[in-house]
Amino acid sequence: MSFKIHKYAAIDIGSNAIRLLVASVTLFDNEPPVFKKTSLVRVPIRLGQDVFTTKKIGETNINRMIDSMQSYSLLMDVHKVEKYKAYATSAMRDADNGQEVVELIKSETGITIEIIDGSHEAAIIAMTDLHSIIDANKVYLYVDVGGGSTEFTLFANGEAQASRSFKIGTVRLLNDMVTNSLWSEVELWIKGICQDYPKIELIGSGGNINSIYKTSEKSKGMPLSYLYLSSYYEKLQSYTFEERVYFLNLNQDRADVIIPACRIYLKAMKWSRAKNILVPKIGLTDGIIKSLFNADYR
Repeated sequence: MSFKIHKYAAIDIGSNAIRLLVASVTLFDNEPPVFKKTSLVRVPIRLGQDVFTTKKIGETNINRMIDSMQSYSLLMDVHKVEKYKAYATSAMRDADNGQEVVELIKSETGITIEIIDGSHEAAIIAMTDLHSIIDANKVYLYVDVGGGSTEFTLFANGEAQASRSFKIGTVRLLNDMVTNSLWSEVELWIKGICQDYPKIELIGSGGNINSIYKTSEKSKGMPLSYLYLSSYYEKLQSYTFEERVYFLNLNQDRADVIIPACRIYLKAMKWSRAKNILVPKIGLTDGIIKSLFNADYR
């Protein structure tokens, strides 16, 4: 009998928040590996607010990032993490001082950060349990909404057929930085890749859609309808920021970005003609954990 438990960690440096996921992978004889989330920590450092308006990460957020990475390093030590990966996405990609900040964090905390592009981000997310949801007889448009960008992937016959990243994210939308021409480009692309498929379902990921799904009290695995998401969007807009925090029990850094996130999902559903959206609660950190495990065992 063989039995082993590995501990891995993933750090996702996004435009709206920075997350640390610690997960264990249990191996028992010839059985499939069991992945279990041990700890998830999220700090609301909105790098996109700096970068999308000034092209640089400001000193205050640099110091907050250093503090976060130092605490993440200690947490990984406490959890006895064997391996980790830290990936930075849209905000760090666009920051003029992105690489400089990466080097500073390395020298101050020992944490190595890799800035990845949108296609790499989409590929890592595709390594998650997404394939356990996908039915080879159905067609899906996977939509991962972040603060700085949104990744779209079309799945048909159980395989990815097309994938693209657009600079349409919740923080960019809050700052009125998405042009009509970019919206039109996304619309044309989605309609183009979906035109040959009469029936498409959406798969949504990201903190905002997870929050909406939790509020819906749907049974696990049951989709949200376009009608439900549309009515929730209208409800959100009818409340002030303060009311969304108080009455809807949303975090301060969620209560504003959730509205543009809804807008992105609704437009994607409209353009793909999808009536439902599945919310499997997966993301970049889950994909990083899978990639670390695969590197050791494949």
